Amino acid sequence: MTIKRALISVSDKTGLEEFAKELQKLGVEIISTGGTARYLRERGIKVKEVTEITKFPEILNGRVKTLHPLIHAAILAKRENPSHMEVLRQLGVEPIDLLVVNLYPFEETISKGAKLEEALEQIDIGGPTLLRAAAKNFKYVAVVTNPNEYGEILQELKEKGDLSEETRLRLAKEVFELTSHYDAAIAGYFEKLCGEGGFPRILSIYAEKLQELRYGENPHQAAALYRFGYGLAEGRKLQGKELSFNNLVDLDAAWSLVQEFEEPTAAVIKHTNPCGVASAESICEAYRLARDCDPLSAYGGIVGLNRKMDVKTAEEITSTFIEAVVAPTYEPGALQVLARKPNLRALEVPAEVRELDFEIKQISGGILVQQKDRELLAERKVVTRRAPTEEEWRDLLFAWKVVKHVKSNAIVLAKNKRTVGIGAGQMSRVDSTEIAIRKAGERAKGSVLASDAFFPFPDAIEKAAEAGVTAIIQPGGSIRDKQVIETADRFGLAMVFTGTRHFRH
Repeated sequence: MTIKRALISVSDKTGLEEFAKELQKLGVEIISTGGTARYLRERGIKVKEVTEITKFPEILNGRVKTLHPLIHAAILAKRENPSHMEVLRQLGVEPIDLLVVNLYPFEETISKGAKLEEALEQIDIGGPTLLRAAAKNFKYVAVVTNPNEYGEILQELKEKGDLSEETRLRLAKEVFELTSHYDAAIAGYFEKLCGEGGFPRILSIYAEKLQELRYGENPHQAAALYRFGYGLAEGRKLQGKELSFNNLVDLDAAWSLVQEFEEPTAAVIKHTNPCGVASAESICEAYRLARDCDPLSAYGGIVGLNRKMDVKTAEEITSTFIEAVVAPTYEPGALQVLARKPNLRALEVPAEVRELDFEIKQISGGILVQQKDRELLAERKVVTRRAPTEEEWRDLLFAWKVVKHVKSNAIVLAKNKRTVGIGAGQMSRVDSTEIAIRKAGERAKGSVLASDAFFPFPDAIEKAAEAGVTAIIQPGGSIRDKQVIETADRFGLAMVFTGTRHFRH
């Protein structure tokens, strides 16, 4: 079977002129509609209008043009079915062998804040109908939706005179991927129009595969990166080895953490937990301080910066072994320095890249969806006799931003806008406290402590005070808050309740 007739009706005309001319050279008759037909004629390409086949004019300002039995019969007829072909003969219709269609730019339109009427006009009706018909009948009709496919289609037609069933099947699959995503975008838009709030009754997820990964968390697990919405997946790798599954998870943790801060801030991540975070006047100093919070753990870590990577910072980063770094942008000289470590992955994620307002976690047989933890604190209530000093307030708020990004049970010790000890992911809060104190060593003296959730018992407060901690920030809400506060007062600590918990599982 060869391709003799093609119906072309596209919104995105990228590469169309060359594609249509090459089809014409191969002897393919081209049928088209309104704007596409004019575009092709203006470029010297012979076109037959759809109306010549249907004997029916385009109506309703072009809303109805391809929605006609003769067009869909030409697409849906099974070539090996004698009764189908007899119907086409009686109607005087030749089969359509190739459909080239892409859809009105609905998502692009609403992303620009279009008004309702404009958005409605960008809901394609005829396009999806044609695409689904052709994809259903892919054994006889090849269907192309993406201009990036034009080159491969032409090459196969020139080499083989037709498209293989394997190619047709793949193109049909792409149709249903496209139309399902298109409908999901429209459904999401109408969900917002209804203004019901909360979570939709049906959650449609469309994710585009960006690349296969070497493996997942472990070498025996296959993995791939998909783009869903906005965020780190939009990043651009500037150098280094292929990003691994674990690299991407840690880079996301690093990037999310440093976005909490307005001043220059750096974070070093190990297994999704920060092992060092610091803010300073320059991003180089912030990184150096963050690394030195726990240099042993920082070895082989992942670095996040919320400022442009400059030469000095690049030199500091390459002075030790770092797996990967993410920053909003890079100085050319910094990239030259990083190139000395060819395996070091450098990811660029523009600061203006948006993130979705919700996150998804998988459980067996389902998914959990929740809003992102964007609220920092509900209140700043001093509950002890002593209030924090100005310096303590500064460090308490710094530690509170960091503790949001530490796995529960989470304890962060901080001093001078840098972490000095972090206890993460323990089964008891006192264990996390002890780890943070051990990590800090002598630096615990004069530090402040942040806890992601309330203290169920005063024991952790006693250990913190004995180590030299002077102030504590925590959500409050324990049935033993009174005992906890009394313990803090007994040691002369300042304690602040935030009214906001930051569990991270």
